Amino acid sequence: MDFRDKRVIISGAALGMGNLISRQFAAAGAKVLACDINGDAVETLAAEIRQSGGRAAAARVDVESYDSIQAAVDHAVREFGGVDILVNFAGGAATRTFQDFAPFWERKPRLLEWGVNVNLRGALYFARAVFPEMMKNPGGVIIGVGSIDSETGTNNVEYGCSKTGIKGLIKSLAVVGAPYNIRAVCVIPGPVLTRANMAEMPTLLGHAAEPDELTDFIMYMCSDRARSITGSSHLVDSGRSCCVPLYRGAGK
Repeated sequence: MDFRDKRVIISGAALGMGNLISRQFAAAGAKVLACDINGDAVETLAAEIRQSGGRAAAARVDVESYDSIQAAVDHAVREFGGVDILVNFAGGAATRTFQDFAPFWERKPRLLEWGVNVNLRGALYFARAVFPEMMKNPGGVIIGVGSIDSETGTNNVEYGCSKTGIKGLIKSLAVVGAPYNIRAVCVIPGPVLTRANMAEMPTLLGHAAEPDELTDFIMYMCSDRARSITGSSHLVDSGRSCCVPLYRGAGK
């Protein structure tokens, strides 16, 4: 897939699949703005991409702050002249981030707030910030990254509800974006081998996905080959949504 001169913003680019897809887009000719709250990590990523002959810049972004997101979009416009593609990888489970695994009914309000802000509000803010720039183009693509937990439910309640919200966000972005040829697509991963314990999650196919299986699919959705796909959600879960049993005590 050819992304020569496409201007791409990746949130959550410091680690994992956000880091990988930043490198892949750059290798395919795109100009990449790598965004993350870990500013040092994305600066290193952008430098490595440039050393490999790609074009990349970095921005430290706190996705809980609209001003921080708008500053990153302004950076992309100054650096590259506009925005064609947004991939929202920023997110995570508050329980793991804060190492606080209290049951839902004892969970601190700050964890609930963080989970919704980072996983859903940040994606909403980023979409709002890039829309005026994409409207100046012949078109654009916004990718929302969901989670298998939106399909199966989870004891990380704030995570599950925020990732379910991504599906609704994408549908509405597709509606408002269609007159401007702005497409919006939700990609829903199941277990992906960015962490070793993902291999232990049961799936119909008996394996977790390799990271590049997901990132390759996202890049396809961003390409002209997918020009008729918008407003839809796509599982890349090895069939996990079909095989997770319900059991007593699931909320413990």
